[in-house]
Amino acid sequence: MAATDSMPIKVCIVEDNDDMRQSVAQVLNQAPGLECMNTYASAEAAVRDLPAQKPDVALVDINLPGMNGIECVTKLKARLPQLQVLMLTRYEQSDMIFDSICAGASGYLLKHTPAEKLIEAVEQVHAGGAPMTMQIARKVIDHFQQIKKPSSELEKLTVREQEVLTLLARGYLYKEIAAHLGISINTLRNHLRTIYEKLHVHSRTEATVKFLGK
Repeated sequence: MAATDSMPIKVCIVEDNDDMRQSVAQVLNQAPGLECMNTYASAEAAVRDLPAQKPDVALVDINLPGMNGIECVTKLKARLPQLQVLMLTRYEQSDMIFDSICAGASGYLLKHTPAEKLIEAVEQVHAGGAPMTMQIARKVIDHFQQIKKPSSELEKLTVREQEVLTLLARGYLYKEIAAHLGISINTLRNHLRTIYEKLHVHSRTEATVKFLGK
């Protein structure tokens, strides 16, 4: 649903390519019901200044120099939880698509998306939709199908390792887990190392995500 004339959808752009940034801003400003409030050439500038603008939608390039688009979205969403984010990219990288969605993005479009489709995507994401090109939507599905193998890996954990992982997922600190289970910090670290190896993850966050998705 497009915004009315009295309540335009306020949009900000985070894109390091000058021509692309200006082109997208022009498209938005020519569309009825949309208003490009500001543009930023870097994630750092956007994180510093965009929250004060309080836009409805942000278009963010995923491959920004310095702080990348995914980290930018994470920081922006922490300050503006209601902000709707559309990622823009030239490529269809499955891992980056997944990471963008985990960071809080609600849509993902290729930069060569026609102007009318871009406008439509901004309106859709503002209305609560999750616009994606068909190719990207298929890649998201394929990616989730590939990573959806937690149950067999979790079955490899011992009872004690499952207890550690359960407390980890509940947000307990390491010292709290050790105290709760009556073990030393060194023993806990050994359990964590084994858990990470069995689940093929590298961090507490990845282990928790895999556990909660079981």
